Amino acid sequence: MASTTNTVHGRIEQARMELTPTQMAAGLLFAAALGFTLLFMQEPLVHDSMHNFRHAAGIACH
Repeated sequence: MASTTNTVHGRIEQARMELTPTQMAAGLLFAAALGFTLLFMQEPLVHDSMHNFRHAAGIACH
């Protein structure tokens, strides 16, 4: 019986098969830029707007 559970490991394996190295690098660069911005831009309005953007983009942060 095949498992129908959607796991992080399964998503990573699917991304490895479907994305090019350039697309993966662009995604990692985007995530790093968001992290850098959230870390150093602690102004509450900026922080909240970036937090909401991550949720809108489908990134789970907590």
